[in-house]
Amino acid sequence: MFGDRRAIMERSKNRCTKTLAELGHGFNDEGQLRQLDEDGVLTDKPFEFKVFPDQQSNQNRYEDIGEAVTDYIYDLLEKKGFVRLPVPIDSTPEKGTFVYSTAKDLVNVEKLFIIFHGSGVVRAGQWSRSLIINHSMEAGSQFPYIEEAQKMGFDVLLMNTNDIYRNGELIENWEPYDNAEYVFEKYVVNTKAKTVSMVAHSYGGQILVLLSKQFKDFFIEKVHAVGMTDSTNVGFKGPKEIKRHMHYISRNWQRSTKPLDSTLYSIPGDWADADHVSAGTNVHEWTSFYAKESLFEFIQMHYDRLANNDRLKKLREENERLKEVEEQKNN
Repeated sequence: MFGDRRAIMERSKNRCTKTLAELGHGFNDEGQLRQLDEDGVLTDKPFEFKVFPDQQSNQNRYEDIGEAVTDYIYDLLEKKGFVRLPVPIDSTPEKGTFVYSTAKDLVNVEKLFIIFHGSGVVRAGQWSRSLIINHSMEAGSQFPYIEEAQKMGFDVLLMNTNDIYRNGELIENWEPYDNAEYVFEKYVVNTKAKTVSMVAHSYGGQILVLLSKQFKDFFIEKVHAVGMTDSTNVGFKGPKEIKRHMHYISRNWQRSTKPLDSTLYSIPGDWADADHVSAGTNVHEWTSFYAKESLFEFIQMHYDRLANNDRLKKLREENERLKEVEEQKNN
């Protein structure tokens, strides 16, 4: 589930600091990774894995390029106005990690959209490193989701639960869930946002579900839509009220040979979690890409329901006020 943890920890001791250009690559205007020629000019040649006789050298080069891609995406996020929120709050870059947010202070945002990646080497802004390298940013990055959420008026928070190593050691002795729990405690649960929506891929869905149990009141009060793509959580065991709420607001688009949005199954009884539908692809890494349009329609549907409920609440309050005024007149 977490990939080769020992290898990831070891690489954190000697992380590649070269840029994509220094590694002979760059992204074109279509967001596709391409090779540079000897003069540093972008060509039409895609990334090639096998350039050395031995597998390990090729793998090391691939990991170096992957880390350069991570830094490239971080730079793009910051150019688009995202800021780093330190984790822990008082940590330095050398001993701590961070999440990315469009707001420096999440307390006063009106609408919040939280994105969880899966396990392994991916970081904030990424669904799949292999899709980014071998296909495009459109296919493997979170930018299409970020842009759609911002169109809907959301501030966006990008979780970064795999970035838990510094110099070969765990930050605060954390696992991915511990990182997420800390971010929620320090940055999320005190938000005054009227509505919160969340999207999670793969193991990120399991982290999200665990958070819903830990921060039950927050989820019931604030979270109105949850979209998951091939989430690893199957079934939900917990307090009835949060279980009911999560089942109502959640949908999981899973890999399947069936057409997009085809019903797959719904777990009955005490373990009911979310409706499971087809993502329109049978490949795990592609589920977020293929499910995007349907997932945001689902988010919009729940947001519209919330807006309608608010309008009804205001109408009832106004009717009650008018009724009181009328009664006072009659008295």
